[in-house]
Amino acid sequence: MSAPRRRRKIMAEMNVVPYIDVMLVLLVIFMVTAPIMQTGVKVDAPDVQAEPLDANNQLEPLTLSVDASGKLFLDDGTEMPADGVTAYVTSQMDAKAERPVYVRADSTVEYRYLMNAMVAVQKAGAKKIGLMADPAPSDQQ
Repeated sequence: MSAPRRRRKIMAEMNVVPYIDVMLVLLVIFMVTAPIMQTGVKVDAPDVQAEPLDANNQLEPLTLSVDASGKLFLDDGTEMPADGVTAYVTSQMDAKAERPVYVRADSTVEYRYLMNAMVAVQKAGAKKIGLMADPAPSDQQ
C-alpha cells in the first residue's frame, strides 16, 4: 500500500492587488478625460457684482447660450433656431413650469439677440428665467 497523501490546506485569503491595479487605471482614465468632456459654447459673459442664486432648488436648470453673433445654443452645445428652442424648453418643462432656465450671453452680443432668446424661453411657458454672468474680479468693487 502506498502512503496516504497529504491534503493541501485551503487558502482563504483574497488577493486584492488586481483590483487595486484596475482602480488606479480607471482613476487615471477619468482624470485625463474629465477636462475634455466639458461641453458648451464659448461665451464671454459680462463681469458683474451680484449675489449667487439660491442653490436649494431641486430641479436641474436648463441653460441657453447666445454667442456674439446671436446664435442660440442648448446645454450640450447644439445650435438651435428660436422656434426650436421654444419647442425644446417646452418638452423639458415640468407640469408647473417651475424648472429654471438660465440665459448666458456674450458681453458683446446685441441686445435684440438676448431679447429674442428670452422671448423664445418665455413662449415655452417658463416661469423662472434668469441671466447668467461671470463674477466680477474682487479689485473692481
